[in-house]
Amino acid sequence: MQNEKVQSEWDIIVKSKTGLFDLKLKEIYQYKDLIWLFVKRNYSTRYKQMILGPAWIIITPLFTILTYSIVFGGIAGLSTDGIPKPLFYLAGTIIWGFFSSGVISNSNTFTNNAGLFGKIYFPRMVVPLSTMITLFFDFCVQFFLMLLLLAFYAYRGINIVWNWTVIFLPLYLLQIGLLAMGVGIIVSSLTTKYRDLGVLINFGLQIWMYASPVIYSITLIPQRYRQWFMFNPVTPVILAFKYSFLGIGEISYGFWGISWIITLLTLFGAIILFNQVEKNFMDTV
Repeated sequence: MQNEKVQSEWDIIVKSKTGLFDLKLKEIYQYKDLIWLFVKRNYSTRYKQMILGPAWIIITPLFTILTYSIVFGGIAGLSTDGIPKPLFYLAGTIIWGFFSSGVISNSNTFTNNAGLFGKIYFPRMVVPLSTMITLFFDFCVQFFLMLLLLAFYAYRGINIVWNWTVIFLPLYLLQIGLLAMGVGIIVSSLTTKYRDLGVLINFGLQIWMYASPVIYSITLIPQRYRQWFMFNPVTPVILAFKYSFLGIGEISYGFWGISWIITLLTLFGAIILFNQVEKNFMDTV
């Protein structure tokens, strides 16, 4: 009777087996304070011993759009569909940066946190979630910069038309965040055994960027090849984002739906792999 009473007083029971589709949403919610601690840790470690600190959140896209404006807009002469070059490149850069940073950061989930994972238990999915929340705050700062640039060009008399689809912004960010987390988790799970993927991920993202309409207009792609570009799950989101805030192009709802299907399949596949690897990754990391 005494043993039964002691057992009934436990708040958390640690189980050795986890189902492949177990999302542990209730448990993750219980660790919501830990998520915010990880977010704070991400910022403190990222900008440790940096003179400019968080200012790099703004400086980085500014240098990027300056480079793109000179190389692709000036030397290469790529069309920006009548949108001022800095604004066109900034819109593509911030949405792509949210995705690529999410993939790179989450691809190191197991290797970078091996010491922590080996000492204490908590839902491992807390780490990639905190990473995406951190990057979401970065995006918000850069998005505000884009709004300032939009206001500047409006003041200069350049007509840039928004439309009602700006209300889809949370869906754009949700999808890009889920896709980045899914791809990053898959890479992180595989790199516990195959470290080469950690080296190849940056190269793969560069190719992926050039296969997405980040620095060029989709109208530059011949019509007969354009649909193949649209199967890239990032492409419909970038095009929709630019249409909503710059008024160029259109939203292809059909391909956007396909993009959502690819995103969800990628995420579910990542969760299955993640739950499988976390059981014994300490033996291989």
